[in-house]
Amino acid sequence: MTTVWFCLLAFMIAVYVVLDGFDLGVGALHRVLARSEHEREHAIELIGPVWDGNEVWLIAAGGVLFLGFPRAYAAAFSGFYFGLIIVLWLLVGRGLGIELRHHSENPLWRAACDTVFWLSSAALAFMLGVTLGNVVRGVPLGPDGYFRAPLFALLNWYALLVGLFSLVVLVAHGATFLAARARTPLAKRAERVAQLFWWAELLLVAALAYPTYSVREEMFTNFGHHPWRLVFPALALAGLAASFAFQRMHRFGRAFFASSAFIVGMLTTMAAGLYPNILPAHDGRPFGMTIHNAASSHHALTVGLRWWSLGIVLAISYFFVAYRFLFRRDAEVS
Repeated sequence: MTTVWFCLLAFMIAVYVVLDGFDLGVGALHRVLARSEHEREHAIELIGPVWDGNEVWLIAAGGVLFLGFPRAYAAAFSGFYFGLIIVLWLLVGRGLGIELRHHSENPLWRAACDTVFWLSSAALAFMLGVTLGNVVRGVPLGPDGYFRAPLFALLNWYALLVGLFSLVVLVAHGATFLAARARTPLAKRAERVAQLFWWAELLLVAALAYPTYSVREEMFTNFGHHPWRLVFPALALAGLAASFAFQRMHRFGRAFFASSAFIVGMLTTMAAGLYPNILPAHDGRPFGMTIHNAASSHHALTVGLRWWSLGIVLAISYFFVAYRFLFRRDAEVS
């Protein structure tokens, strides 16, 4: 049952990054790619009906972590306290930037809201990678199951490298979405950005291999011990290759789904490499948290799975209807 909840947590995080990732990428490109008020308004219209719903998956992932692995939840939310406060403020900034820009026609007001939305989106994409980088690297857990690390300790070289990778991947994801959904000339500029950032993704995937091995060797040895797990990095590489191929054919709708597969592949590769760790300790300390010593009771996991099954059916149904109406509306407008 603990393995099931580990898979559910990985699933929730992957869905969040894929769905909220493209509007984070659109936001990170907002002041760079959109060159006029009309284009900036158009970019926000494309993500407007779904961006806040996409963030629900982040809350849902936190709920899965809380219910399935409460000790890891408590340790992570106390140790990553300052980082999580920054993430919270960035989420607030994105929402304010989108919602308040329409409250005034003053150009300075709209420029300020656009700037807050732009910087918050880019910083949030970066901070998500920093958080994942610290999980892979490990945290200084003590025998009491907690760790206390200042903010600058969390901004270590490896976490910053993963943060840069996260920013590049989500910018490419957002650019691909704009290339598929936006109108010309914004779509044409997005195509060029998506193609450029594909090369940056490829470079950083290669550049992260040795640093990841140096900070956590089992991220690679686990795949040798369980070869079936190689399906996850294979999915990531296939998604990256398919994204390149579809971009060259100017089929950016399919390239967007390939980009989504790449993100899912990378996140599940991380999860498969960490398993059964859920919050590993840094520097080989013996107090790391696994799915066994951080999990709730079997009864709680069983009851929680029933309610999660009901909730996920409702959530998927809602998102299916929301995205279907969004694409139908866009088709009618075009």
